Amino acid sequence: MRLVLAAALALTTALPATAQDGQALYNAQCKSCHTITGVSGAGGPSLKGVFGRKIASAPGFAFSSGLKGKAGTWSDASLEAYLAAPVTFAPGTRMFARVAQPEARKAIIGYLKTLH
Repeated sequence: MRLVLAAALALTTALPATAQDGQALYNAQCKSCHTITGVSGAGGPSLKGVFGRKIASAPGFAFSSGLKGKAGTWSDASLEAYLAAPVTFAPGTRMFARVAQPEARKAIIGYLKTLH
């Protein structure tokens, strides 16, 4: 993981350090299900523009009842809670992977904030 993170950091010097780390972590942990193109995939919604967006509102994705039932928007606090424990945040969600390390969650959220 450190090698992947170091290589990604070397290639992404335009982003702040937290966002750089987050981009590498996104590529390692999130990219298999989520896109950043604005077009949702079969595995998960696009994360482009996710920060500040209403929960369960990405176009072109069929959200679970667990997420459809959540009010609010994706913020630092809601993303932190969801990434830490998806099933606790939204019982019935189909997201199965959690991000165990607080530093990793912070970095991923920092990167998501850059995806306008």
